[in-house]
Amino acid sequence: MEDTLTISEKSRLRRYHERGHFDRKTVNAILDAQPMCSVGYVIDGQPYVTPTFQWREGNRVYWHGSSASRALRQSNEAQVCLTVSILDGLVLARSGMHHSANTRSVMLFGTARKVEDPEEKLARLRNFVNGLFPGRYDTLRPDHAQDLKATMVLGMEISEGSAKIRTGDPGDDEADYALPIWAGVIPVQTTFGAPAPDPRNLPGVEVPEHVRTFRLE
Repeated sequence: MEDTLTISEKSRLRRYHERGHFDRKTVNAILDAQPMCSVGYVIDGQPYVTPTFQWREGNRVYWHGSSASRALRQSNEAQVCLTVSILDGLVLARSGMHHSANTRSVMLFGTARKVEDPEEKLARLRNFVNGLFPGRYDTLRPDHAQDLKATMVLGMEISEGSAKIRTGDPGDDEADYALPIWAGVIPVQTTFGAPAPDPRNLPGVEVPEHVRTFRLE
């Protein structure tokens, strides 16, 4: 397996080349840090983008949804574009033109393929749950056959795409640094609050460790 993704006319950066990254280490780190993604696809000539959760296993990325979903059914064996974005800061410059954002993002291109084998599908879904909440899957009620029938899992090889990262301070025109205008960065972070129990929890059921200590890497 190559250490870098394929650079094509679709994935190469045409502007701000210094922000582009094609190494797997950078791409994988962004995918692993943000489960929320958007998947773009075309149905009857009309483009659609669907938000969902993704998870990475080695050199493949997976997402899931309802087996009745037109989006997932049409995406099987079709070309799709999967993106993940993380907002790290709002960049305030001395002109509107140079306002920006500190972000980390990944865009992947490839052919989506349905996970057909029931045992493999179960394994992928187990890894999805445990990836977010380590050890949780084995504490749950086992999946019914209908649960698996109602769920579709799609996967795609991570082979073509790119990451784009912006960090640091505003980049103003040199003359504007002499202006008495505040400029800088407002950091942005995702935080998690205290777990809110379901009011129908049985008496004596305690908050498990994977909930008490939950955080995204």
